[in-house]
Amino acid sequence: MLPNRSIPAATVIPELAYDDVAKASDWLCEAFGFTERLRMGNHRAQLVYGGGAVIVIARGMSADPVYDHRVLMRVEDAKSHFERAKAAGARILREPEDHPFGERQYTCEDPGGHVWTFSQSIADVDPASWGATRINID
Repeated sequence: MLPNRSIPAATVIPELAYDDVAKASDWLCEAFGFTERLRMGNHRAQLVYGGGAVIVIARGMSADPVYDHRVLMRVEDAKSHFERAKAAGARILREPEDHPFGERQYTCEDPGGHVWTFSQSIADVDPASWGATRINID
């Protein structure tokens, strides 16, 4: 898998929604031992622990319906993964799209109503180039 400084190296990354991202990030670091690696304004923070990661997201800040949790999963080829999920009946919420932070992503919903974003690294992008605050890059 292509490395990208804009995303944690973990393969499966839960995204958890909180009312206050900074406060939640600080608490998770203090209580559970995470280290904050990136902060994106007041709406996202990436935390790492060993080989794992979690992304703290702001509840209700996007055009998406409000979810308390989502899963971000890194894949080798987002377009072929998208076709596989679509053929299996996943409800597509966003088709594959390239983002300035070096990721190609699509989002779908599984039969249980859980939201998944699948992400392929397509470039190694310095997080500062798209406005993230570098806290602790691994």
